[in-house]
Amino acid sequence: MSEQNQMMTNGEQAPGDAGEMLDQAQTTTDSTAPVAPDTTEAVAEEAFDPAVDMPMYREGMDWFVLRVASNKENFVRDTLQRKVQIEGLEQRVGRIMVPTEKTRTLKGGKQRITETKLYPGYIFVEMRLEPDGRIPQDVFFLIKETTGVGDFVGTAGRPTPMSPAEVEKMLHDSKMPEEEPTVRMEFAPGDNVTIKEGPFENYDGTVDTVLPERGLVRVLVTIFGRQAPVELEYWQIQKAEE
Repeated sequence: MSEQNQMMTNGEQAPGDAGEMLDQAQTTTDSTAPVAPDTTEAVAEEAFDPAVDMPMYREGMDWFVLRVASNKENFVRDTLQRKVQIEGLEQRVGRIMVPTEKTRTLKGGKQRITETKLYPGYIFVEMRLEPDGRIPQDVFFLIKETTGVGDFVGTAGRPTPMSPAEVEKMLHDSKMPEEEPTVRMEFAPGDNVTIKEGPFENYDGTVDTVLPERGLVRVLVTIFGRQAPVELEYWQIQKAEE
């Protein structure tokens, strides 16, 4: 995007352009919650998904990047959505998105879902601007007076719309999981690892097979001069120091 200047805060430099930010997505742990295995799939099938069930663009609206306080992304989104509804501004402010990724963790047979924000410190707002490119005054004050809000990515007080490619990536990242998420694995066959816990603690081995759906890694370990496969939970091993 073009050069970005501050819009709402005093004397602070606006963040980097949206394209660079989207290309360098980072993850920060947000929350964990117990899994409900009997209902996960049904909820995913029936729930309305604004990232999928609505068009990428709606007439007269564009997408903009709003910088917010870190760890307040969900609070700002929920507060703005509530204010927009109360003030009846749905025709000027549409979807407000906080893209996240859900991953499954397994430890000691217990399963948890971890939700991580893909763009910490940013939310994405679908909005209709005035003909001169400025935010409507009532929307401006509604956003400005919300705790945790910083500034929009933009130039000379005018938010810069995201490009179609950026919007497409953001909405793709915002989709609800279509199925129960799998365990994120940091290991691949052939990796040299050290066992951290269990009966084979401190043994070195080589990853033979990765089983993400079960949260397991099959490691080849030399025991009494013979190589034997050992199945371990992924958190029981670490990559060996080179």
